[in-house]
Amino acid sequence: MSRGIKERTERKKANRDKRPYAIARYIRIPNSKVKFVLDLIRGKSYEDAVNILKNLNKSASPVVLKVLNSAAANAENNLAMAKDNLFVAECYATNAPQMKRMMPRARGRADRILKRSCHITVRLDELKVGQKNVNKAAGKTVAQKAETTATKTATPKATAVKSTKTTTTKTAAKPVPATKAEKPVADQPNAVKPLGTKAVATAKKTTTSAAKKTATKKEAK
Repeated sequence: MSRGIKERTERKKANRDKRPYAIARYIRIPNSKVKFVLDLIRGKSYEDAVNILKNLNKSASPVVLKVLNSAAANAENNLAMAKDNLFVAECYATNAPQMKRMMPRARGRADRILKRSCHITVRLDELKVGQKNVNKAAGKTVAQKAETTATKTATPKATAVKSTKTTTTKTAAKPVPATKAEKPVADQPNAVKPLGTKAVATAKKTTTSAAKKTATKKEAK
């Protein structure tokens, strides 16, 4: 029964996952509620995951943030990894022991209350040279970022001088009217505006119709 125990232990050590990780055990939050938060940070870089958890309005976000920071600290102190190159490779929540409580109901009956808990695991990994960044918004590799930073430092920024000349067009000043007759009708107080051709025609018709009516009344008398 004891044959091959050393070989098996050595094989397990060789095949063990050496990526940095952190585990939070017996967290008094249901497994289903933690999964919503973990789905948002899975595959994101460390900085993006921290920003998401800080601005997320969920009860599990502060707990997951502590686990993420613990995993990053393990990577930095134990494996000498830089936090800038880390991303969330795996994150999951498993069921933990449940506390069973009872709630009294009608007619002497009782309902069971399950107070659930979970274990949260976050495992990080380091981006390799040539590997695409996990954050899709960036869309750049680590090598491309290094090249861009090197070119920025090597070549100074050229300051483009913009011409501040503005062309102004001068308009001729209008002559000031000397008398009231020269002023426009709108500026003259209590002035009667001239009638148009249609208004003049309608005024003539009304005057002729009124004259005919008065003539007919005189004849009738």
